[in-house]
Order: sequence, then structure tokens, then C-alpha cells
Amino acid sequence: MSTDLQSVVKSPTPQPSSPAVVKLGEHLGARIDGVRLGGDLDPSTVDLIYRALLEHKVIFFRDQHQLTDDGQQAFAKLIGTPTIAHPTVTSRGAVILPVDSDYQSANTWHSDVTFVDRIPKASILRAVELPPYGGDTIWASGVAAYAALPAPLKALAESLRAVHSNVYDYATRAVDEGLAPNYQDYRAEFESTVYETEHPVVRIHPETGERTLLLGHFVRRFVDLPTSASLALFRLLQGYAVDEDRTVRWSWRPGDVAIWDNRATQHRAVADYGGQHRRLHRITLAGDVPIGVDGRQSSVLRGDASSYSDIDGPGRPRR
Repeated sequence: MSTDLQSVVKSPTPQPSSPAVVKLGEHLGARIDGVRLGGDLDPSTVDLIYRALLEHKVIFFRDQHQLTDDGQQAFAKLIGTPTIAHPTVTSRGAVILPVDSDYQSANTWHSDVTFVDRIPKASILRAVELPPYGGDTIWASGVAAYAALPAPLKALAESLRAVHSNVYDYATRAVDEGLAPNYQDYRAEFESTVYETEHPVVRIHPETGERTLLLGHFVRRFVDLPTSASLALFRLLQGYAVDEDRTVRWSWRPGDVAIWDNRATQHRAVADYGGQHRRLHRITLAGDVPIGVDGRQSSVLRGDASSYSDIDGPGRPRR
């Protein structure tokens, strides 16, 4: 790459005088320009951000170099109620969870913390330290995935319930272990308290009314199905959920922030940065208990998540 081209690639994104939402993909993804994130945003800008989140499912902000951990938390409170950092991983922060390649690579498809009943409604991720290459993150739309299912599979998915747990079987642990030097310590803390929750495979989005697939690597089994059938069916439905035609990919730069609707997406980091260090800071926002097409809520099988998060009802964000 020439020096001139490098300077173009690394230069800040030109900012308009007023907020502008730029769509990035057919099914999900938008960049919002002209916004300086923090706890002092005016209500109209907060409303624009929140509406864009509901519509596009994942939104991105470039060049937020002013944002600190405190500023990230202050902004988070404008669009929701922050949870504690994690139900079990509590040794590395009270509200902000470091997503650190020394401990994990987050390189399997998942929605955040689906092993509890009160799944976070959104996550806010800020780039802190990036490798010189690689480490993109990809998001997939559960809404678009449900819409793409043939009618018989829609009917089947709507009838299914799945058990999610933080002690999960479908993740490729060997990949994580090979990449993260402190993975075993992280895994021990991650599983220090066991959670199991039964969720509908198709949930109704509490704010948009859309139907969306609720899957990801925390799924252990489908209710009333044997292990072999659960695994085969999981692979089939998960294949629809993360089909690349219904994804958006973000190449991180210093100062970037991503916010996603955790009720309607899955995501994964791409572990192509050769063991170099990658660290991002995540805040999650309290969510509701999912409801299926049949009107049944999710149910707790094991573990009490009340100390992790309040249950946040549908509607506009808390202020």
C-alpha cells in the first residue's frame, strides 16, 4: 500500500454538521456520523440513536477518541440501564467487561448472556487496543434469518424451546484455547456459577414486534429432543441464523464504538490477528425476559440472575 493511500485509510471519517445515519447492509448495519458520544447528548440525538438501533440492529460510530470508561458508562445510561459486567466474570470490572484476547477471542457465534432469563437488550463495545491487522467483528440478523426460513421450518422453530447454559457444548473450545493464553482461568471463572434457562427458539421482539431466532453457542439442547437430533437441528437453524448474506462486517479502528440489539442479532469476532493483543470494553444494558410466539416466557432451570441485572420492560430507554 502506498504512503498516500495509507494516509487516506487512516484519516478520520469526515463528520457532517448534524447526525447522519448511513445504511451499510440490506438486512442490518448502519454508521452514524456527526455524533460525539458521551453523557451530555441532547434528547433528540439520543432518540435518533435509539431508533437507528431498533431499525438497523447494529450501529457504528467512528473516531470517538474522547470516550473513556466513565464516558462510555454515562452514554450507556442514556439508552438503557447498565447491568453489572457479567453474571460470573466479575474479577476484571464492575460494569465494563474487557473483551481481551489474553482471555478469550469471542470467535464463535453468540448473543450476549443468553444463559440467563433476562437477556441484555443491547451491548456497547468500544475499541481500546487493536492489532495492526485482523480482528473484525461480524453481526448476523435473527430477524432476517427467521424471515428466510421456509414455512415448514418456521412452524417447527416456533414450536421449539432450547436450553441455554454458560456450560455449553456447541462452542469450539479448542480454537479458543489455542488463541488465549489465560483461557483456562477465564473458563473456570465463566463457569463458576452454572446457569441454565429455557428460551423460545423464536422470540417476539418487545419493541418492534418482529420475530427473531434466539440461538447461538450457549444452546445446549432442544427441549424433548435427544442429543443427536438437537445437534442436527441446531446446525440447520443456526446455518440460517448466520448465513453470510444476512450479515454485516466491521473493520475496527481506534476510537470506534459499536452498539447492537442483542435481542435480534448474533455476532462473532474473526480470530485472524495472529495472537497479537486485542482489547475492547463492553457494557451491556438490562433487557426483558423473552416471550415466544405462543405467549410463553422463558423459564429459569438453574441459577438466579437477579444480582446481574434488573428486568427491563419494553418501551423507550430509561433516562
